[in-house]
Amino acid sequence: MRHYQRPSDPGHEALLAAVREIYADLATRPIERDCIRRTECCQFRLTGQTPWLTAAEAIVVAKAFRATGRTRLPQPADGSCPMLDARTGHCLVYQDRPFACRTHFCKAAGGPYPRRDVLDLIRRLESLSAPLDADGARPIQDALRSQM
Repeated sequence: MRHYQRPSDPGHEALLAAVREIYADLATRPIERDCIRRTECCQFRLTGQTPWLTAAEAIVVAKAFRATGRTRLPQPADGSCPMLDARTGHCLVYQDRPFACRTHFCKAAGGPYPRRDVLDLIRRLESLSAPLDADGARPIQDALRSQM
């Protein structure tokens, strides 16, 4: 198993920009969404759902996480997302949250995006990630652990 490219590796700025461009493209899609940051979807043990990240996304999230001044990935005992701040209940990396968190199953936000409507974006993320990791997408905890 190859490891993800570390955020400090050369060329990561172009990778970060490419991932953010995909997220910006998603935002222009005429799909009804209304994320009001309830964070119910961040309770993985309760929902039975865990976002999977591509290697490129893991780099983006790890960089955003480090920008908060944190250096260790928390392991929440309650089964919540490691990016959920236990003190405030807010996502630490909301602006750089993964694709799955943007298109997820949250009923309050409008339910999941139809895969057919975002498949081109998924393929772009996979294409960016292919040279970085042969194993493909991983659960958020595993993907981020490889970056810490």
